[in-house]
Amino acid sequence: MAPQTTPIGVSLSEDIEHRPDRPTPYRARVRWIDPTTKKRASKSEAFDTEDAAHAWVTNLREAAMRGVDPNAATLTLGAYGDAHLMLALRGLESKTLDPYLSGWRKRVVPTLGHLPIRMITNGAVDRAVHAWIADGASRSTVKNSLAALVRLMEQAYRDGIVDRNPARITGWQREFRQAEDELDDPRSLALPHWNALVQLADALVARSSGQFAGWGWVVTFAASTAARIGEVSGVRVGDIDVATWTWTVRRQTTPSPGGLVDKGTKGKRARKVPLIAEVRELVTERVAAAGPDPTARLFAGPRGGRITTAVLRDATHWDEVVTALGFEHLRRHDLRHTGLTWMADAGVPVHVLRKIAGHGSLSTTQRYLHPDASTIAAAGDSLSAYLAAPKQGPTPRLRSVQ
Repeated sequence: MAPQTTPIGVSLSEDIEHRPDRPTPYRARVRWIDPTTKKRASKSEAFDTEDAAHAWVTNLREAAMRGVDPNAATLTLGAYGDAHLMLALRGLESKTLDPYLSGWRKRVVPTLGHLPIRMITNGAVDRAVHAWIADGASRSTVKNSLAALVRLMEQAYRDGIVDRNPARITGWQREFRQAEDELDDPRSLALPHWNALVQLADALVARSSGQFAGWGWVVTFAASTAARIGEVSGVRVGDIDVATWTWTVRRQTTPSPGGLVDKGTKGKRARKVPLIAEVRELVTERVAAAGPDPTARLFAGPRGGRITTAVLRDATHWDEVVTALGFEHLRRHDLRHTGLTWMADAGVPVHVLRKIAGHGSLSTTQRYLHPDASTIAAAGDSLSAYLAAPKQGPTPRLRSVQ
């Protein structure tokens, strides 16, 4: 069923109310006459800032002037997809339709499905694709997921909900090649030493609003445990064993159609990670602050909310800070690369490092190893010594090839 429309040029009555006792104190509301029932309808939303409330009203006013019902204009991408995805994908063969649907369910909806469809921008799609690439999605997975989104947004354009298709982005293939190059040499993404990590954590805290110390805790804990930011957000009191100083990684925070949720780790398996001496005081303090409830979070945002890589980036002005420190390349996921690189350089055996990292493939873990020149030379000497040693029994002859 196509979205309901209002007569072109219809005007909305609108108001913004300030309610200082509410967590989101600015309530924006619009009213209009429903073109079908002829009854007066209304829609409201609460916001943190007055500017955001005004932007919401402006968005609905512009949609109404193009004939789009405000209810349709505020649909989330996930809800619009539930109603119109198959229409948008009409005409595709099953061999193409199946991977498109898989990409929609597994990539698009968890990342963007909770956003109102008119808030899907080029930037939002860019960040979603970057997240898929960073999460290890293959080139074909990214392509199919993006194609499904392009098709649905094209349908939204035809329905008049958006004035252009923001999913038609370019350059992601280049970013994918760059990601492949980086994954081939993840060591190049790591911070050089512990003091650099401390400097980064302090700078991020200093740049954040209210100098919230929690951002520094998250960064330090992520690098020292070689964990993903979502996994740091998911750690609970009951996951920490101070007797053995280990953390059992069981869950991660991830976007979903209804907002942020906690789910299993990327590899779908729990794993144990050592808690080194440098972070034990921090862990002890966080456990004490969280209280006796084993489900209490160790790390949360300044208002107690879940943390994601995007939240950390925006709250700390990450890009600005790392550029000022001379680490222009550094992304939040590179804290994980940092921890794994340091562990490899410390001599952690590769099979143990693989378990700590939760890698499915040993070849992925081996990329963190860095044999230096002396090690390579020693390997050559070992081979020469082996070949020079006297052998027992006759030397096998090589057959001649006819």
